[in-house]
Order: sequence, then structure tokens, then C-alpha cells
Amino acid sequence: MADAFIIDTCRTPRGIGKIGKGSLAHIHPHKLAATVLKALAERNNLNTEDVNDIIWGCNKQSGKQSADLGRMAALEAGYSVLASGVTLDRFCGSGITAVSLAAAQVMSGMEDLVIGGGTEMMSYTGSLKESENAYPLFDSGNLSLREKHPQSNQGVCADAIATIEGIDRDSLDKLAVVSQQRADRAIKENRFAGSLIPVLNDDGSVALDREEFPRPGTSTESLAGLNSVFSQWHGATVDETGDTFGGLIEKVYPQLKQWNHVHHAGNSSGVVDGAAAVLLASKDYVEENGLTPRARIVATANVGDCPTLMLNAPVPAAKKVLAKANLNKEDIDVWEINEAFAVVAEKFIRDLDLDREKVNINGGAMALGHPIAATGSILIGTALDELERSGGRYGLITMCAGGGMAPAMIIERI
Repeated sequence: MADAFIIDTCRTPRGIGKIGKGSLAHIHPHKLAATVLKALAERNNLNTEDVNDIIWGCNKQSGKQSADLGRMAALEAGYSVLASGVTLDRFCGSGITAVSLAAAQVMSGMEDLVIGGGTEMMSYTGSLKESENAYPLFDSGNLSLREKHPQSNQGVCADAIATIEGIDRDSLDKLAVVSQQRADRAIKENRFAGSLIPVLNDDGSVALDREEFPRPGTSTESLAGLNSVFSQWHGATVDETGDTFGGLIEKVYPQLKQWNHVHHAGNSSGVVDGAAAVLLASKDYVEENGLTPRARIVATANVGDCPTLMLNAPVPAAKKVLAKANLNKEDIDVWEINEAFAVVAEKFIRDLDLDREKVNINGGAMALGHPIAATGSILIGTALDELERSGGRYGLITMCAGGGMAPAMIIERI
């Protein structure tokens, strides 16, 4: 199988994902995605006629984020009309999946130059009417699937996992503080500078050129004063059936009697806007066009797990992709596990018995935010930047996704 080389990665800063508060909230999703596509073309002197496809992730494909965002963003970015585009949805895993499929096109020999990436404007999707923004699995018209595989609110799932695993709030709050501290260090040391692309307004002024979400003053004491968020959701009814979010999980896990509600705004991922892209090329295209690869895709994998607990697939995904790459955990220099909720990262570290100094070295989504379908592509770039900074060789990137799934990828720095 041919190699798929990573030529470049770039991303926008993450803006607070609330209208009236976030600096990107007024930007159209097409333009946010176009920002990174345009940067890839300019930074690498691309002839965009050569771009065979743009595979783009977007979770909430509604309204402004619908109608094949990948293709529309390419046109907005001034790409040749010959550069086609497609948009996919694997919930939070969309960004990794988009890059994995782009790599597969190159590795199979079908294409030579492909871009994978993703966009999520949470400020926009959060403003949609409830009927437009509803999670289909909570639809009373979908009771057959609900009976087969009850699926709850993700935060309630996170609390259920913490309860089952016996992971206490203090451990999760400590991890959240570490995330903030590492993100603050990374920002102060300009560790993100090589990938960060400013977002401009239509008049050319800067809309946002820095991370907007981090709270570097966070401490375990300040987090201790925050109320649990998902205890309120536990007993809330899903719809007219009378099912509750906690009750959906208890149908499958009846042993859950005394819940430990440990997640709150400080140890859960931040609601933000963002976009990211990864440029991949074949060996032939690299040699013919004088490009300099930064990394290669070693292996990719996808795993499904229990859809009721929803968030537990990253561990088996990591094991699967390590096996496919014929590597051991000791070979991995940089681990990026998305901090959707603190328990996801904490359980990942404990189950795989990882060196904490190698995991989310520059902070994670609890500090920087999680722009759903863009996050996976962001993490690939973050891992590569850190491998280059530290001189490491292998990076493993994975994350939980709705429906009980996890994509995973291993890259090798060149």
C-alpha cells in the first residue's frame, strides 16, 4: 500500500461558541472553513486544480452548515472548480474520519492530493430552534431504536461511567486544572503558532487570532465551587414517553442506583467555534511538485462500543490501531485523547496505564474547547506540532463519538 504523507495542517483559533460572546459567532460556516483551506493553498503554493477531493466533517448539518460544507468552503476559498468536496458526519469523530478517508484515497492509489478537515459553528447550531437542533435519538418517533439501544445525554453518560468506574470528582477536577495549565503554557510558548490561522472579517480586520476559551486561573478550589450540571438532566424527561435521561442508561445498567454526578462546566469540554484542515499527498505528487512531507499516516482504525454508555470506545480504538501499526504503547511519544469529559481522558489513561506526561501535552478540550467535527483534525495537527517540537516519532490520536464509536490514527513524524 502506498504512503499518504501529511504536507501541512492548519486551524483557526477556537472562539467561544455563543452568540453575543464569541468573536467568531458572526462568521458564516463557509467562510470559517474557507479560512483554513485558503491558508493551505497559500502556505504550500498549491495549484488547486490538482486537489482531487476535499473530505469535510460537520456534525450538525442544518441551515448554514448544510448543503455539502466541504464543497461550498472550497469555492468560497477560491479553489478551482475542479476540486470536488464531500461532507460527512461521525459526530465528534468526524474530523479524524475525514482525514482517515482522505488518507485512504491516497494510500489506495485512487487520488494524489486530498484534504481532510472539519468545521463546527456551535454558536450557530446552539441558536437553532429545538425542532431543528434535536438529537434524533430523542425523537419519540424512533422508539424502536431506543428500545434496542437506549442512548442518553452525553454528560449523563459521562457521570454514569465515572460512577461505574469509581472515579471521583477530585481526580477529574485535578485533570481539568492540568489541562488549563498545559494550554496556558503552550499559548505562552507559542506552541500553536505554526498551525494557527487568524480569522478575518469581510473588511480585512481581524475577527480572532488567539484562543478565546481558556481560563488559566482555574484551580481545584475554583472548580470545587461549581455545581454538577448533569444531575439536573438525570431525572429530566426525554419526551412524552416519560423516559428520563438517567432512566435510559439504567435500562441497560440496572446496577446504577446511587449515581455520582461529577461533571460540570469546568471539567467538560468547552462550547466553541472552529475549523481545521490537513493536506495529504502521495509520494509521486510530493516528488513531482517538490513538496516536503512533515509526517505520514501509519494506521487508522474505527471501533464501535456500547451506545448506551457512548463514551468508552477510545481505549479499544487505541488498542486496535496500535495492533494494525505493529506498535506498542511504549512507542507512542504523543497521545491526543479528546477531553469531551474529564472521565473520558482519565479512564483512557488508567486503562492503558499511560505516562501522563505524554497525554494531551498542550492541554485539551476542557481548556481549549471542542468544536465537534473540527476537533479531530485539530488534534492531528496538535500532535504533529508537538512531535516536531519535542523530536518524537509517533503520535496517536483518538476520541469518543456519539453512538458509542471512536476513530483512531497513528502518525509518524518525518
